[in-house]
Amino acid sequence: MTYYSVLAVTPSNDDWIPDYLPMANKLVEKHGGKYLARTSSHEQVEGDDRPAALRIVMEWPSKEAAMNFMNDPEYKPHLEARHAGSESYHFLIEGKDDLA
Repeated sequence: MTYYSVLAVTPSNDDWIPDYLPMANKLVEKHGGKYLARTSSHEQVEGDDRPAALRIVMEWPSKEAAMNFMNDPEYKPHLEARHAGSESYHFLIEGKDDLA
């Protein structure tokens, strides 16, 4: 079953980004994921204001693939750097319609 990662990221500093991007790109591909959107061009159209500098949407072939990416030992120091250098929220969403 397809899963989606939806992230809201607001960097507090940019020091981690140059090392993070090449490694994340490589590991997303390694685990079968793909970026659908990585952009600062977004707007909130409903609900209480929840600003974020970046919105990222990724597609995974399965929950296992997404979790393998998150738990990859190569990713750990980069994830820690992102956490230290940003406010980040990551949602993992199963690609199904429970209301159909």
